[in-house]
Amino acid sequence: MNHPIIQLSNIVKSFDQHSVLRGLNWEVAPGSVIGLLGRNGAGKSTLLESALGLRDIDSGSNLLFGESVKHLSETTKEKIGYVPQQSDLFEWFTPRQMLAYFKSFYPRWNQEKVDGLMSRWAIPQDRLISKLSGGEKQRLSIIRALAHDPDLLILDEPVASLDPAGRRDFLRELINDVIQRETTVVFSTHILSDLERIAMTVAFLNDGVIKLQEPLDNLLENTVRIVTDNSKIASFSKILSRTEIDANQSSLLVQLTPQELLWSQKNFVNMEAIGLEDLFIDLTA
Repeated sequence: MNHPIIQLSNIVKSFDQHSVLRGLNWEVAPGSVIGLLGRNGAGKSTLLESALGLRDIDSGSNLLFGESVKHLSETTKEKIGYVPQQSDLFEWFTPRQMLAYFKSFYPRWNQEKVDGLMSRWAIPQDRLISKLSGGEKQRLSIIRALAHDPDLLILDEPVASLDPAGRRDFLRELINDVIQRETTVVFSTHILSDLERIAMTVAFLNDGVIKLQEPLDNLLENTVRIVTDNSKIASFSKILSRTEIDANQSSLLVQLTPQELLWSQKNFVNMEAIGLEDLFIDLTA
């Protein structure tokens, strides 16, 4: 039986009495490619940092590869790659110096991959990192995270500083290498088109909890918007959101079982298919 790579239970985190994570539960299975979605300020970075043990939590249980994040073994640490939203590179080093430094910590360091990415992405090897552009720094962060062929890759807005060509190059690398090796990938992004290209599953963070986590294909195929009399609301087993139109009618975002789909097709003329952008707006409102 495969145990979850990430297993968070009842995670609570507050800043200055402002609650960000509110009893959050979350599991990530091996080999998953999960896109984490939430509005700005929803706590996506806090969640990812807490999952990695980079930020102390107020209460709850946090396991990575079955180990407490407070007591990760060196072997487990070597399995993790992380690209933070804000660059944490050693800016007084050159890329060559920094990568050589990190190479000493990782037995699985893939120098061929590093050399190939540095060349394809045209990153100057011997210029101080502080002198690189924002996009070059982000590419270098990605190379550092991919260099040791991690089993778990955490990406917090990994392409925010990249132009469209740079984003395409990164996504190609992710698809051709990381995903094919069945690496577990969790990434947050506000660029929904990028997420749709590579995510197998999406998780919606809202009000301090994971409100919904579903395979993306299933979610898009089975979710519709229906305007219905309030008397018929009980006919649906999984209502994702409800907006009252008046005292008699509501607009529902629902996931339909095959039986509910047949029933709805007979009883509702106006069923509207839902895209990822609509789901994001509804589920993170």
